[in-house]
Amino acid sequence: MIKNKKSLFTSLSLFITLIFIKSSMATVYDIENDNKRLIGEPKIHTVVKGDYFQQLAEQYDVGFLALLAANPEHDPFLLKVDTEVVIPNQMLLPFISRKGIVINLPELRLYYFSPNENKVYVFPVGIGRQGLSTPLTSTVVGEKRKDPDWRPTKEMQERHFAEYGKYLPDVVPAGPNNPFGKYALRLGTSEYLIHGSNKRFGIGMRASSGCIRMYDDDIKWLFDNVPVNTKVRVVNQPVKMSFENGDKQLIEIHQQLSDLETTQGNVILTKAMQRFVGTNREYWQQLLPVIEKPHGLVVELAK
Repeated sequence: MIKNKKSLFTSLSLFITLIFIKSSMATVYDIENDNKRLIGEPKIHTVVKGDYFQQLAEQYDVGFLALLAANPEHDPFLLKVDTEVVIPNQMLLPFISRKGIVINLPELRLYYFSPNENKVYVFPVGIGRQGLSTPLTSTVVGEKRKDPDWRPTKEMQERHFAEYGKYLPDVVPAGPNNPFGKYALRLGTSEYLIHGSNKRFGIGMRASSGCIRMYDDDIKWLFDNVPVNTKVRVVNQPVKMSFENGDKQLIEIHQQLSDLETTQGNVILTKAMQRFVGTNREYWQQLLPVIEKPHGLVVELAK
């Protein structure tokens, strides 16, 4: 009898957890004014039995690699109970006009700036893996599709044949085997999409063939709330900086992409960063470990 009660309690707890995870979508931040770029607050999660990084990524709607970078001391699959995990939900807005959708590839995040209110919606995304990088672009949402078919490109077919010795189907209809999930937004008239996925793992990672992947609930929200012709910009900003309130010097550094086509002329130590940090030796000593191993967290330069 006790065993059955324990089993019932475990099942109920798992059910509640799954409901909570499934309902999570879009972290929403208020934008106070055009001069401020800092959004969000630091968050710490205390590990309980059964926690692991993929589950926490879905629970808090953050990227898997973002969790890894912010918590290098943790084993992502064997978290110790009562230890603390930093949830990277404080950030600086990218340096770009605050309109429409902005995808910053190095931080694996999508920003949607609401046209009707001073709010920004932030989502983790998966992007193109090395060698199949998501292209930098300035375009619009050209089309929205519900239950899209998946038609592998010729290049995908050849890669699959080279690796597995057989070709993919010409068309995969909507359903559990469709890599696009239930919703898709096309970038202009290109072959690149912002879409869902039939796999939970890979969001917040470099895992796609160039398209931008989102969790199912996140892409549904975007599909329901973002109209066709909304401006979309895909940018490469591994370093974000801001003077807040005229005195606080804040900087956020992410691992830069290794693909030559997206890193050319955009290395970590840019002239803008050197001007921002200045000649203060203490600031550079504070930043050197972060430059060598970026953790993607906001750092305040302080003497």
